[in-house]
Amino acid sequence: MRLSLVRAANSPDPIQDAGHHVFRYAVHPGADIAAVVASGYEQNLALRRPAAEGTVEPWSVVRSDNEGVRIEAVKLADDRSGDVIVRVYEALGRRAATTLVPGFAVASVEEVDLLERPLGDDMARSRRLAHEGDAIALELRPFQVVTLRLTRG
Repeated sequence: MRLSLVRAANSPDPIQDAGHHVFRYAVHPGADIAAVVASGYEQNLALRRPAAEGTVEPWSVVRSDNEGVRIEAVKLADDRSGDVIVRVYEALGRRAATTLVPGFAVASVEEVDLLERPLGDDMARSRRLAHEGDAIALELRPFQVVTLRLTRG
């Protein structure tokens, strides 16, 4: 095995990759794709696990029951409505069904675009997602990215 660093282009910034860089690598012999994806997230985007008040167990804002469905981002909506934006994607290259479970009460769930706007009634993929209690059932195509707007209940 050999590691190398590929330099970036000289234009428009000829010194864009100059300076001190730190790289970390991990080798997982015999690991499947799901384990490698999980390891990549652990190295590059370490999960911050705040404990809920009065407990010692870590609390999750949103969790998925499918290891191939990754929760990429959780944030408050830009319009300051108090809604929560959740971006998920299928990381293993196959169809996946998952149940997303937010750590808060949900009144409604809607699929939105990357700018947090409803997709519109004329688009075939626009949908209001059914949820039972606070669990949200979701089906994804291979490598599909979905942005959801969760209205808190």
